[in-house]
Amino acid sequence: MTCRGDMYLVLILSVAAVIIGPLISPPWILAGITILICAVFYLLKDARYPAIGLSIVALLYGAEMISLMVFLGTIAIVMMGEAVYRICPYKKYRFFLYIIAASASSIIVMKYLSYSNVLIPLTGIIVALMLKSILYKREDAIMIECIGACMTMYLFEDISYTANINLIILAIVISFAFGLISYKMKAADLSGLFSAALMGILIIVFADITWFFVMLTFFILGSGFTKYKYEKKKAEGVAESRGGVRGFLNVFANGLISLCAAVLFGIYQDNVFAAVFIGSVSAAMADTTASELGMLGKTPYLITTLEKVPKGTDGGVTLFGEIAAVTASVILCAISYFLNVATLGIAIAGIAAGFVGTNVDSLVGATLERRGILKNTGTNFICTLSGGITAAVLYLFLL
Repeated sequence: MTCRGDMYLVLILSVAAVIIGPLISPPWILAGITILICAVFYLLKDARYPAIGLSIVALLYGAEMISLMVFLGTIAIVMMGEAVYRICPYKKYRFFLYIIAASASSIIVMKYLSYSNVLIPLTGIIVALMLKSILYKREDAIMIECIGACMTMYLFEDISYTANINLIILAIVISFAFGLISYKMKAADLSGLFSAALMGILIIVFADITWFFVMLTFFILGSGFTKYKYEKKKAEGVAESRGGVRGFLNVFANGLISLCAAVLFGIYQDNVFAAVFIGSVSAAMADTTASELGMLGKTPYLITTLEKVPKGTDGGVTLFGEIAAVTASVILCAISYFLNVATLGIAIAGIAAGFVGTNVDSLVGATLERRGILKNTGTNFICTLSGGITAAVLYLFLL
């Protein structure tokens, strides 16, 4: 799928599929037609991965596992977006045009099918963009985009959660503005931009914009601490790689637990998920602060043996780092309390969770990460998970 002729053919067939889709019943007939067309495309070397991706989505639709909206939405988002992306000769405009094409085509599909839940195609678009930014050098990228967008839309359609359109628009504007600023400031790359935007939109839609401000506090302070005396940390060989630019792995390692908590809170309205959210963000905040500021202090000690170790050693802790971590947790939890995201009890639990999370991170770093069993992103995920669990347990049983 490298030549423009193939792209124009894809556009024509995608439009045809959207037009005839609602007119063909039962689903297996449309699925069969799609698979037959994909079989022809598979014979073309450059069209194999799109053919595989669409065939998988068609099989799911034929088996009535996904709705017509998810099926046609995937075609509209991925095929239209990908076609415009590859036809455009200017690299710096390609992702922008992908967004325009995917958004416009999915809106048309929604109108054509009289479908009202904007959240479904929105999540599909952002996941497709995120995967595109991560896998753009791989030949099978479009296949993974198809499956990822389809499964995401299926998941959120199955949840059956609806939100006010004005709230969704506000979430899109705020989240993408934040992502673009982060990208321009070199605090995030493209994959970090789209993954952070997805996270921001879902947190605002399922929980509240104040929850997003809590996450924003962590990101701003965390990025600030990373950039603080960066040249000195770089000279000592302990600075973050890539100038502190965050990618999708960093975003999800530090934010996946809090994202899940926000979504579950939106569905069940149970404060235990607010505790998990605050605890996980507090742990991420404490760990980032301890890592970025602690290494500016005196010689660290390994958390497992208390022996002196060089700066930057996984599992190394300092008294200054511990104090800084708790201070950062106090600040974040205080902001959460004043924004009414957390009750006083949850805020207190969040401070404790920050302390526990950062030391669990050090313990895992001193054991599993030093042995190469886990990477830093895996350690960060365990840190936020332990923080979320700690806050939930304290909230349920002690507060």
